[in-house]
Amino acid sequence: MAKMKATGPTVAILGAPLDLGAGRRGVDMGPSALRVAGLGARLGELGFRVEDLGNVGVAQQECAMAGPASARYLGAIAASCRELAERVKEAVESGKIPLVLGGDHSLAVGTVSGVSAALKARGEGLGVVWMDAHTDMNTPRTSPSGNVHGMPLACLVGSGPRELTHILDYAPKVAARNVALVGIRDVDLAERALVKKSGVRVFTMREIDERGMKAVMAEALAVANEGTAGFHLSLDMDGVDPREAPGVGTPVRGGFSYREAHLAMEMAADTRRMRSMEVVEVNPVIDEANRTALLAVELTLSAMGKTIL
Repeated sequence: MAKMKATGPTVAILGAPLDLGAGRRGVDMGPSALRVAGLGARLGELGFRVEDLGNVGVAQQECAMAGPASARYLGAIAASCRELAERVKEAVESGKIPLVLGGDHSLAVGTVSGVSAALKARGEGLGVVWMDAHTDMNTPRTSPSGNVHGMPLACLVGSGPRELTHILDYAPKVAARNVALVGIRDVDLAERALVKKSGVRVFTMREIDERGMKAVMAEALAVANEGTAGFHLSLDMDGVDPREAPGVGTPVRGGFSYREAHLAMEMAADTRRMRSMEVVEVNPVIDEANRTALLAVELTLSAMGKTIL
């Protein structure tokens, strides 16, 4: 097959090998797994120019200060997110599409902060579509584990530790009314009240079962795009059922099927309003021959516009 000439926009790949926010080790190897699965080359085959900007700096857990039990490794996580935010902001200002590879989901604070800041400087807002088994809206007061990867969305809508809510010196980064969560099926008891009060739109797996992914994703995209300049797509691979994606940080049964996941990504691409994307929680330590990373690459390509014909 002849190689497609790179005539499309530039995708700026950034790795964030962060595992400080998670309870299980291994997701720090996620960026490498995604690169080994051929992400850059396959984006090039779609016609994108691809710049791999390497990884942001991340402290090693063995030599980092754990800090408060209610928000473990908060200082080190905030430092990595600040660097990520600055680099993502620069990419957006340069007209590039940031694609961040995780790493645990706490890195989303950095990604979204960077995109939001670049758009804010133009007087524009950002929506978010959050594909996940979890709502990620705990705070240090409600979290049963103190793991920060359960808090990033709360931080982005303005609730949580100031070290994360005010990266780049303002909050919130996104309006709750423009946030849609898709695939939710595991919410901590104390977190439920925060989610309901926040104003975000939550689509549980029950809604997907009852209404179908097409109807749910159409509404989610409408929420994220209403009055904004576009949306950020945050894909936690634990949103996909563990039968398809066994190598994730926090697997939960009953997630998206293979085709449901692809349909969601294809519908996101159809809008032509995706401004940035991240793929998180790929854990090669518990994966099967890099199967989850290979699926993550497939889904990313669908979100970037790959079609069957």
